[in-house]
Amino acid sequence: MTHLHFLWPWAFALLPLPLLVAWLAPRAEEQRPAALRIPFFTALRGGISAPGARRSRLWLALAALGWLALIVAAARPQWVGDSIEVPVSGRSLMLAVDISGSMATEDMVIGDRAMDRLTAVKAVAGDFIQRREGDRIGLILFGSRAYLQAPLTFDRKTVRTLLDEAQIGLAGRQTAIGDAIGLAIKRLRSQPEANRVLILLTDGANTVGNVDPLKAADLAAQEGIRIYTLGVGADSQLIRTPFGLTRVGGSDLDEPTLKAIAAKTGGEYFRARDVEGLFKIYALLDRIEPVSKDNLNYRPVTELYGWPLALALLMSLLTALGRAGVFRLPAAWRERVHA
Repeated sequence: MTHLHFLWPWAFALLPLPLLVAWLAPRAEEQRPAALRIPFFTALRGGISAPGARRSRLWLALAALGWLALIVAAARPQWVGDSIEVPVSGRSLMLAVDISGSMATEDMVIGDRAMDRLTAVKAVAGDFIQRREGDRIGLILFGSRAYLQAPLTFDRKTVRTLLDEAQIGLAGRQTAIGDAIGLAIKRLRSQPEANRVLILLTDGANTVGNVDPLKAADLAAQEGIRIYTLGVGADSQLIRTPFGLTRVGGSDLDEPTLKAIAAKTGGEYFRARDVEGLFKIYALLDRIEPVSKDNLNYRPVTELYGWPLALALLMSLLTALGRAGVFRLPAAWRERVHA
């Protein structure tokens, strides 16, 4: 149930402070100006003193309203919304995506349209990220070097956006699988041990880098990090030549190493030869590492102190300008106050 709440209600105890100051503080001595005698003093007093007193009461009322608004702002008014349930699993899931030059190979098909491997990975992995509500998701992009693109966060939308913005060759044209695992270990080791997961996606073999992939896997196993390795790419592809369509090449994928990495850490190795295979793999990962059903309840809080604070500043400004004779209230306002 929504309601208004004051975080510091004790601030209202300060409301009578101006009255206490006026009552207890010694009065300032009045300095009487030299007397000026005029024959029509009585008429002058009758025409000026009453309106002057009314003006004093008016500015006093504005000052009192400003003081009240200031006290309300000091009490920190908040609007507390309805309770919201947020599913939380506590898993820390890092994605390491290969963006080396070989990911530009166009051997993946969605519908009737051929596309490169990275584009297919973005489409499928982005959907996987969106489903992992309650998990902390991080993103590593690697080629010749490994870079942390997004730290572990609950903000799945931002992680997906950063994945969509990844470009082939941005981290170099070669493949540093060991460095990517090492960077993931560095980011995951501070998380709860039972929930550390790395999903490593590549279409090649380790060709460069400072860390051997198998040694990195041993270190990951010591840190309690499960690594799921995904090999991407068709075994061969059709290319158009002057002589027609020709099936060429094969995959540079180092499957034995990827299988060993997964086995050392208690994970699994998956092979995705097409987009449909990628979808099946991510669906399987959802079952292997399910999103927890635990919920965290919280109530959204909106701070409101800015409104009474702005009113207090406005009243202070009007009072200061009015007493200085710079500002006068509209006639309708004055008549209402005087009445």
